[in-house]
Amino acid sequence: MFIPVENSLCSFKGFTLVMPAVAVGNVGQLAVDLIVSTLNMKRVGYVHTDCLIPMAGNNPYTTCRDDAEELHTPAEVYTAPELKLAVLQIRAPIIQTKFKKFRQLIVSWLKSSGFSRTVILSSSHAYQRDDQQLKGMPLRYLVTPSLLKVSEDALKSLGWREMEQVPAFPGMTDTNAEPRLCIPGGGITKGLYSDSCSEDLPLAVLLLFCSEGDNIPDAFTLVNHLNDWLHLLDSPSQEANKWKIPPSWSLLFGSGIPPALF
Repeated sequence: MFIPVENSLCSFKGFTLVMPAVAVGNVGQLAVDLIVSTLNMKRVGYVHTDCLIPMAGNNPYTTCRDDAEELHTPAEVYTAPELKLAVLQIRAPIIQTKFKKFRQLIVSWLKSSGFSRTVILSSSHAYQRDDQQLKGMPLRYLVTPSLLKVSEDALKSLGWREMEQVPAFPGMTDTNAEPRLCIPGGGITKGLYSDSCSEDLPLAVLLLFCSEGDNIPDAFTLVNHLNDWLHLLDSPSQEANKWKIPPSWSLLFGSGIPPALF
């Protein structure tokens, strides 16, 4: 359930929501970090659930000493009211046995909050692509019928490539099985997309094929892809395509090797 912080905006009607899927390389989460940090978005609440591994930490987007020690939780909501933009950042893995429950929680919140559209930033294992998915850029998209009705022209003008369906039994040609949507390593991406189609929710998925490792370049690729559609950095107050790296990224790969070891 969504719990607002004191004196925060509680109405999301007409807002665009951007959220990550906890997927391979954490690319979606890193991309959301760039959005929150660059737009200086304000925390307006958090999602309280037992579906995420419990954790807490200091402010990952600290700008001064006063806010550095704020306590932050696994799923928090930030907004930029002037852009009609909200972001749900998820910082902890979903408990394996609670994937479906978490999807139901998200779908329920989307329906009750009145978002005009939702965009999921996700990723999928590059090594599990089939032949057709090896062609062109490693970026794909999915869109529900509800959102396609109002965004078809915009998506066509971008020239994006829709996520391909793959054979149910790769390598077998004598089968009548229908091709299927497959997003290996994508976490709840496929399930949340299917749920949104069933519930007639306006939702899109932006997805990048990648591998585990240093996924910072992948995050920039994905967030620039999103910016081509939503124009988050096209306002006069923002320098074009200049994303601000949050302070928390300085510890992305740990604190380094202690000199005392040598």
